Amino acid sequence: MSSGGLELPPGEDGHEGSSADVPPTGVSLARPVEVKSQIGPELDWGVDAWSEVRTRAQRAGRAYIWLNLVEQRLRAVVAAVLRPVYEPVHGEEDWVVAAAGPAGQEWVQRAVAVREVSRRKGYLLDPADDNVISFLTLPQLRELMVQHWPCFQPYVEDRREVELALDELEVARNVVSRNRALSETVLAQAERASARLLEILGAGSDLPSARRLPVDAVEDLVGDRYADVVGVHPDRVRLLRQFPAEDIFGAARRVDAIGIGLNLLIQNFSGRRLMRLAESGCRVRLLFLNPASSAVKRRERELTLKRGELGRSVEMNILHMRRVRARLRDPGAFEIHVFDETPRFTAYLVDGDGADGVAVVQSYLRRTRGLETPVFVLRGGGRLVKPGEPGTAPESSLFAVYREEFEQAWTDSRPVS
Repeated sequence: MSSGGLELPPGEDGHEGSSADVPPTGVSLARPVEVKSQIGPELDWGVDAWSEVRTRAQRAGRAYIWLNLVEQRLRAVVAAVLRPVYEPVHGEEDWVVAAAGPAGQEWVQRAVAVREVSRRKGYLLDPADDNVISFLTLPQLRELMVQHWPCFQPYVEDRREVELALDELEVARNVVSRNRALSETVLAQAERASARLLEILGAGSDLPSARRLPVDAVEDLVGDRYADVVGVHPDRVRLLRQFPAEDIFGAARRVDAIGIGLNLLIQNFSGRRLMRLAESGCRVRLLFLNPASSAVKRRERELTLKRGELGRSVEMNILHMRRVRARLRDPGAFEIHVFDETPRFTAYLVDGDGADGVAVVQSYLRRTRGLETPVFVLRGGGRLVKPGEPGTAPESSLFAVYREEFEQAWTDSRPVS
């Protein structure tokens, strides 16, 4: 043994001590292994796996927003109804415990315990959440409502409808809380049930357009990221499955439409229905591409149609609308014009002069018929925003862009007698 330290003897051939790179007085260290080399095929995520994960996250996130809205609304309703009954007797801290009664003693005490832990660990970021009712789950809030139904009956008409909606939400709630796969069917069911429940509990939209295009929870929260686009559909068929023509035009005060043949309106909304709409006070302005223009002939060549085929189709639509107009008491409220410029898009602006407008817009693609091109649904009114918020002026909205395009084309067009 030397005074400088322990000297290790050289090893036999094939052992660590025999390495030519290691000095006889040193200890061989294992080279660091790259992490990537430890990830085998069984741990790797390919393109399909990542796509599936993103799909799951998107569905779960959408369902969570709806569930969050419902839970907050139900919590507010329960507090507003039961607090005045129990708080004067049991105090601000214990009124929820008293309302739960013996039947709910277990879960309400668990909520109290979670609240205390959250207090100690600093998880209560908002003082408004420092109360027991903020720690109750959706089923527990439901239980309070059911136990005290006579207190809620003056405000909510149909108990069974409330319970059915909450039943439908329970599947999605369990799936989302445990981060499992959520199917499109269950997500759609949860969205319908949430919207219905929010309407029952008095939290529906107060805009007149709510019946035509109900405000979507995700749109309401993050819609400013997408201008005023509230729907995108691969083609017109799938638009009409989700958004029937009656929903688009049925309660309109004003309809302004521009396009080649305006088939979305004419083929899906009968002449008799258009007459009833006009007689109810709706003002209609229809702007067709002139069937005798060179632009129609160019469009026929793009779509490889027979010569005159598209022109005859547009002319028939115009004649049909003329017959509708001729039967009205006020033909001036039903105007028909034609334009000769190259058509760039088709747009149906419903109640475009108000805050509750809706627009359906399609661009013309070179080789694709209008029935097959993507469809964008826009909400008017410069989005649903609070007045004074930066960057939210109605003038900057896509709806306003297409409305201005329509007005300019209308000014340059010619009336059809």
